[in-house]
Amino acid sequence: MNEMINADNAAQVVLCIAISYLIGSFPTAYLVGKVKNVNIFEVGSGNMGGTNVARALGRGWAIFTGLIDIAKGIFAVWLARDVILPEQIGVATSVAATSVVIGHNWSLFATVLTASIKGGKLRLIVRGGKGAATAFGAMMMIQPLQILVAAVIGIAIVVRTRYVSLGVLIGFAVANIWLVLLVGTEFQKPILLLYAVALSVMLLVRHWGNVQRLLAGTERRFGDGVSS
Repeated sequence: MNEMINADNAAQVVLCIAISYLIGSFPTAYLVGKVKNVNIFEVGSGNMGGTNVARALGRGWAIFTGLIDIAKGIFAVWLARDVILPEQIGVATSVAATSVVIGHNWSLFATVLTASIKGGKLRLIVRGGKGAATAFGAMMMIQPLQILVAAVIGIAIVVRTRYVSLGVLIGFAVANIWLVLLVGTEFQKPILLLYAVALSVMLLVRHWGNVQRLLAGTERRFGDGVSS
């Protein structure tokens, strides 16, 4: 069957987008922080991710947070392609993988949970993370071997430099280039290029501050302490 988004599958595609976004929006790091009486958005980098949890709460909680965020990506893609739209696996996978990362990066739940009222006005700040763990989970459902190799490369860079952001960016660059090559050789469906392009843009947007600090030599290294 032709792997395209069209009138015949529009309702299912919209459902994939909505559910995947909500799954991605689950604010793992924020809730973990609340359990420990820490507002993850007010410490360290202010990011809703495992690295900031590690700085604020320790590596054990960071690993827990990362595993849940990875599971979000896996679950969203599985639900979309095996339950909601099994007739068009490529469409379901690409749409769900993109939407779940968007949900993590710009989380509805985190935004609502951190809303406040000041001066009689509702104050909403869009909250979220940078999407690496959730994107990793989604990529596991697309190209498990390739993303594991890319992860090893990324981890090696982190071990060598202690720059998590550098490892994430290079690791996903390898994974995305690999995915493009697989599409080009017809081992993957062309519509998965949507995810490759969207993920590249989102990672760059969410890590732009890290890129600037890396270039300036002021980026935090893994293991550095956190100040409130």
